[in-house]
Amino acid sequence: MKITVVGAGAVGATCADNIARRELAEEVVLLDIKEGLSEGKALDMLQTAALLEFDTKITGSTNDYAKTAGSDVVVITSGIPRKPGMTREELIGINAGIVKGVITNSLQHSPNAVFIIVSNPMDTMTYLALKSSGLPKERIIGMGGILDSARFKCYLSLALNCSPNDIHGTVVGGHGDTTMIPLTRLATVNGVPVSQFLPADQLSKVAADTMVGGATLTKLIGTSAWYAPGAAVALLVESIVRNQRHVYPCSVYLEGEYGQSDICLGVPVEIGRTGWTRIVDYKLTAEEQELFRKSGDAVRNMNDVLATLSL
Repeated sequence: MKITVVGAGAVGATCADNIARRELAEEVVLLDIKEGLSEGKALDMLQTAALLEFDTKITGSTNDYAKTAGSDVVVITSGIPRKPGMTREELIGINAGIVKGVITNSLQHSPNAVFIIVSNPMDTMTYLALKSSGLPKERIIGMGGILDSARFKCYLSLALNCSPNDIHGTVVGGHGDTTMIPLTRLATVNGVPVSQFLPADQLSKVAADTMVGGATLTKLIGTSAWYAPGAAVALLVESIVRNQRHVYPCSVYLEGEYGQSDICLGVPVEIGRTGWTRIVDYKLTAEEQELFRKSGDAVRNMNDVLATLSL
């Protein structure tokens, strides 16, 4: 088993580190366009193997996709964050070109790979990856919902003063501050609805904190988060390479499911060796379905920018 992570920044390097430590593949390739960056980080990680007792081979590559040949999974984290004064169109324009290039180069060497998209805006980049690659929809997965759900469970555990491992909670919709939908109605603690422990106003605050979870971290540390995103990717990769068939919320291509078509949005999907295998219907209420529709409208507006670009 071989896994490639494209982008050796904080998120990509943390992805590779988590994947290597969990021994999810015989080899992990970390690729970046900056000379020496991926090689240096890969060597640093490899030097922890004797300390952490893992046997994964970690290889760095400066834009040499030949070293990624035969990858079973390709994780795309490359791109730039939105900077002050930068418009949404400018961000999409830059990252769309990067993501499309990565897809094209990766497919030349790993035609059978499953692709995980982390680059932002994630739902739009997932849609672009599908449309530009021509791959079966099941082999293109946007990661965001797993991360958003982890943040949801974190805030619930803080409000309940309990272990996050006892909590089940799911976030659907777009991966954005105004487009994600924490499903408080379905959140449970060891099978008991959290609404039995938290009043409505506290649940609303948990949902609101979840929706700005990424922005909160950016404000605190001055850049995007990387520990939780890296762990979220590793969890998704594990379900693929070990064919665990876990159900995770991921951004996938919809063809009528949840009332949406020709769009990639976060919904619960079963994840196995060939990518995602089926979409699980959570039977949203009318109110939740309306929020999902609005989320789809917002993501579709971003997708429309793709048509204006020369890619």
